[in-house]
Amino acid sequence: MIYSMTGYADTGGQCGNRYCTVELRTVNHRYLDIHFKLADEVRHLESTLREMIAAQIQRGKVECRIQIQSNRANGACALHVCDELLEQLVQLNQNITQKFNTIQPLSVSDILHFPGVLITEQEDAEAVNQGILALMQQSLSRLQETRLREGAQLRQHLLTRLAEMDTIIQHVLLVFPSLLQKHFDKVEERLREAVAQIDAERLKQEFVLFMQKTDVDEELSRLQTHIDEVQRLLSSNNGSVGKRLDFLMQELNREANTLGSKAISAECSQASVGLKVLIEQMREQVQNIE
Repeated sequence: MIYSMTGYADTGGQCGNRYCTVELRTVNHRYLDIHFKLADEVRHLESTLREMIAAQIQRGKVECRIQIQSNRANGACALHVCDELLEQLVQLNQNITQKFNTIQPLSVSDILHFPGVLITEQEDAEAVNQGILALMQQSLSRLQETRLREGAQLRQHLLTRLAEMDTIIQHVLLVFPSLLQKHFDKVEERLREAVAQIDAERLKQEFVLFMQKTDVDEELSRLQTHIDEVQRLLSSNNGSVGKRLDFLMQELNREANTLGSKAISAECSQASVGLKVLIEQMREQVQNIE
């Protein structure tokens, strides 16, 4: 399976009595680089979240944003009164004012400011933590799905270019012997025009040396080997293959350049240029593969 390093996913849901969202965004990078934007109350989860991401993503820049909202829109109260303590205060207030007429009764403000009467709604921290971890897992799954879909498109793009390269190589293999003979005939004709007599044996020796210098069989064989290896990687389930594919693009380009330097005809030169164009197109796409 081929994964693209570019992807996006976000997931939201109820975490205890809070509503949380987890957003993931990934772009190209040589290594795994993870950045977090977290609320302070879940900052302690960063190490666990980092491990979850690293378990599924091996390369790329990952941005993770987690937002936490209150549920006031859903009718939940952020504050409430302790009824038991309130009843005790009211009873004490009545008893005291009955005994001492000069003492003013407690006002509503006095009662609400009494320690323990007005309390904040208790947050279920563990439920929030577990909810965020579950949302992270869901976001990671969705992110991987998008990266896998884009990876499939990249894979098809590369396979198409590889097929075009193979066509060029097979054509060169087919026509190269005739091109070589044609080149030899042309050189022989020029030599015969230049000198009255020519040593046929000497000409054959020079031709053998020339063939050794212009033989492209090795370059074509290496190109085919590299193409086969790229196809193997694109069909493997090894996950992260981007770095190896990038290396193979360099090797393909090297062999295509050597093929061009040994060209004995315009047809060979055009084949070399065509191969390098296809390799460059693949190299650009390989930069997006994990």
